[in-house]
Amino acid sequence: MVAGFLSVGISQAQDKVIDQIIAVVGGNTILKSDIEGMYIQKQAQGLTSDGDMKCEVLEELLIEKLLVAEALLDTTIEVSDSQINQNLDQRIQYFVNNLGSEKEVENYFKKSIIEIKADLEEVIRNQQLTSQMQNKIIKDVKVTPAEVRYHYRNLKAEEIPLIDAYVEYEQITFRPKIDPEEENRVKNRLRELKKRIEDGSSFASMAVIYSECPSAPVGGELGYSGRASLDPTYAASAFNLKGDRVSNVVKSEFGYHIIQLIDRKGEQVNTRHILMKPKISEEAMEQARQRLDSLANFVREQKLTFEQAAGSYSWDKNSRNNGGLVINPMTMSSKWKVTELDPDVSKVLANMNINEISKPFQTIDETSKQTVYKIVKLVKKTDTHKANVSDDYIELSQIYLEKKKQEALDKWIREKQAATYIHIDDTYANCQFKYSGWEK
Repeated sequence: MVAGFLSVGISQAQDKVIDQIIAVVGGNTILKSDIEGMYIQKQAQGLTSDGDMKCEVLEELLIEKLLVAEALLDTTIEVSDSQINQNLDQRIQYFVNNLGSEKEVENYFKKSIIEIKADLEEVIRNQQLTSQMQNKIIKDVKVTPAEVRYHYRNLKAEEIPLIDAYVEYEQITFRPKIDPEEENRVKNRLRELKKRIEDGSSFASMAVIYSECPSAPVGGELGYSGRASLDPTYAASAFNLKGDRVSNVVKSEFGYHIIQLIDRKGEQVNTRHILMKPKISEEAMEQARQRLDSLANFVREQKLTFEQAAGSYSWDKNSRNNGGLVINPMTMSSKWKVTELDPDVSKVLANMNINEISKPFQTIDETSKQTVYKIVKLVKKTDTHKANVSDDYIELSQIYLEKKKQEALDKWIREKQAATYIHIDDTYANCQFKYSGWEK
């Protein structure tokens, strides 16, 4: 519902549009360049529409103006400069990651970074205001089990939603042991790089050449991050750095790092780092596989349960604390669509029966990106099916909750339409809007 953050940049990277006021909502205007910019973004994203996309863009902006106007009158809604600056930095970093460097970003938009930020500032402020206002409108919307059941019973057969096939599974993960000599080799290499940087070499250049992190192409820069989003040991070191000094070698779950502070804003730091990962020997890999295979046999022989084994021996702390049950971070439930699974896990689960335990298989841990061995147990598996309350209550309640939230938002929009001065230019007189109240 909100104009996307690329719209300003993309529109101004193209030939400039001669501006004209297309709509007035209360005391706010929508310009032709606003519509053209958002339209170009949607095209760049490959989005299509069965209707007139420019009419749809205009309606999105009309709704945004209503929400922003109300948010500005609400003393409980506030967007701080620090929020905007943090968002600006994140978006510039997004551009850098996609285009390669700040210079490439400036070349693409034909503007300096400072000018790009100035263009984006109002867009971001409006997005923040719109988001907070929407959340306030729907914050008290809830559904009860009785409502969900009533809603389901009154659905026509063709209206009952299809629920995708899903699986639930448990896992035990072993991380192969790393030879202490290999760890020392990596730490010594990082110490050498630190000395070279302190002697005048560029940290960013060293990161491009030596770092094993995906951030290497951008000089190891991670962008602004809070403590909660960083590995604890990395965060402790990063937040203690002063100036442009380079940290001592830091060990995290990802490997070993040296870190340099770029900037700090309150409880957010922007750092660059060089990551190196100790190499695992073939012998260590085989030992991990054998240990996990023996543990799987103990479970099959009922000497202990899978859940007990996971709680005592699994390396992955998140699933370990759930007795091995793996939680989908997108939904915070234990249900996984096949398309959401790690490909290595999906391939193994595809040929398993309920309660069967797999043989150990090698994969890459999604969090640490380290090589690990896993065994998995298939707990539940369903095919694509029409929803029913007993099996799919969570999905049905979420569908109904979203419906109620949209109804609350629709009601609010129609009330504000009736109470707000709105004028739309005749060039958009033939638009088929979702909400008819724009034209008075």
